[in-house]
Amino acid sequence: MRGVHFQPTEDQEALRAGVRDLLAGRYGREELRASVDGAGPAGGPVVDRGLWRELGEAGFFALRLPEAEGGVGLGLPEAVLVFEEAGRALLPGPLVATHLAAGVVPGAAAGKAVVTAFDLGGDLVAYLGEADAVLGASGEPPPAGEPVRSVDPLTPLHRVAAYGDVSEYRATGTLLTAALQVGSALRTLELAVRYAAEREQFGQPIGAFQAVKHLCAGMLVRAEVARTAVYAAAVTAAPGEIAAAGLLADEAAVAGARDCLQVYGGMGFTWEADVHLHLKRAWVRAGQWGTAAQAEELLAEELLASGS
Repeated sequence: MRGVHFQPTEDQEALRAGVRDLLAGRYGREELRASVDGAGPAGGPVVDRGLWRELGEAGFFALRLPEAEGGVGLGLPEAVLVFEEAGRALLPGPLVATHLAAGVVPGAAAGKAVVTAFDLGGDLVAYLGEADAVLGASGEPPPAGEPVRSVDPLTPLHRVAAYGDVSEYRATGTLLTAALQVGSALRTLELAVRYAAEREQFGQPIGAFQAVKHLCAGMLVRAEVARTAVYAAAVTAAPGEIAAAGLLADEAAVAGARDCLQVYGGMGFTWEADVHLHLKRAWVRAGQWGTAAQAEELLAEELLASGS
């Protein structure tokens, strides 16, 4: 990314386009809905192992692994672009944890292993039943757990008796999760604008009404501010900027999905619409790799230390 506006380079845009095309072809809306309909206690696995391996072959998980170790050898700026696209597609699975495990857990870089992490704090672990390893765990195989009802049908949760330490991965995990949130926020903005242009009331598109315009404008501002913050944090890798990016991205994803629901009206609350899936995933992600209170504490400490 270049310049003070953090605009992606041509190569980075090509990388983003390649990932978007891959996900559109392998995990479009039909696949998303099939995953949702098949989720649940009696349903099949949420993680598509075939797609997971394809992501591995495309370098998704080994993106930041050095070329000498079999990786792509790129950096955080490229990673956030890739994860933004995954968030836009609502791709399920422990994407961040498996990416962080590349070079640490055998098979993770190539997408042959699904790796989750103790990233929710406390005793909850996502995708435990489908994981081959848990990042930060003290032993192998993954610990057993008790299924817990999840607000997001594509993020199965388990409660475990003991949990590990992921502090060394927390900053990068926060930034990549923020990129997922930005992708979701941008997608709900697209959905809201499209619906506002198509849905008519009183003989004109609802997008012509000031209240709807304000909702869409607010979504745009939050999403773009969050995206800029994520891009900046990817370049600087500064802990304070990463914490701020996480806070802004969580707000953009959660508030954006809520506003999109308002634009959709009653239709947005139905199971058939995708909007509620973005909101539910955003709620879960907002609790990963640290809480908002922890991020605010970190920012406050930096401000006090700088004398601002």
